[in-house]
Amino acid sequence: MPAVIRIGELRIGGGAPFVFIGGPCVIESRDSTLRHAEAIRDVARRVGVSAIFKSSFDKANRTSLRSYRGPGLDRGLEILAAVKREVGIPVLTDVHEIGQARVVAEVVDVLQTPAFLVRQTDFLLDVARAGKPVNVKKGQFLAPWDMAAVVEKLRSVGNDQILVTERGTSFGYNNLVVDFRSLVVLRDLPAAVVFDAGHSVQLPGGLGHASAGQRQFIRPLARAAVAVGIDALFLEVHEDPERALSDGPNSFPLEQLGDLLAELREIDAGIKEGSNFA
Repeated sequence: MPAVIRIGELRIGGGAPFVFIGGPCVIESRDSTLRHAEAIRDVARRVGVSAIFKSSFDKANRTSLRSYRGPGLDRGLEILAAVKREVGIPVLTDVHEIGQARVVAEVVDVLQTPAFLVRQTDFLLDVARAGKPVNVKKGQFLAPWDMAAVVEKLRSVGNDQILVTERGTSFGYNNLVVDFRSLVVLRDLPAAVVFDAGHSVQLPGGLGHASAGQRQFIRPLARAAVAVGIDALFLEVHEDPERALSDGPNSFPLEQLGDLLAELREIDAGIKEGSNFA
């Protein structure tokens, strides 16, 4: 049976309305992070969607050595703690190395593992042992049914609070495609199903020095995923995507988020009310 993830009063899965997970790709500054978190909180409340704030203290997998990676672990956790304390919204962030998870788990509500590390067994077990819900991103190089073994690893240490995120599949060079059959396959796992609408339109390394993206496809892919019956939508948003320090080409404009979430909420309610998703 699919997992039901509980974060305080927030519930993900089990037929509950979809949850929005989003924020700037990377922490750019304290002020920017708090500003984005407040805006996301207010938009989500206005349209009646539960939200989790996401931003990274380190982007360890940037294309170029010269790309901005973030403020680092200590300063990043200080800023994420301020989001929880001052904005009052749950927080998700990613970890990249064995040993980080327990420290990060003292601050955030959900730990995320990067897609490129989905086969790293010792890393996955270390993250799961931290005792917080884990959002594991499906590798671009894996079939959806391959995620059964990944979820089994995470659950082997007693953590059953697992989310699995579809973020597109490699399709030749510098391109990703989304196979929506994947969301149906992932639904059979003991995990909540998440769709990453932003990274699914990424063109990895497409700019040579950085990744490109096709932002114009975010909205239709998000609509399609919600219509399939996902438990959460993951989407990086930014107040000025063209100036974002990471993943700007596949970030969604913050000013358009309210309209998107309102549209997705109607689709979600239409397919889950009276259905067998519970």
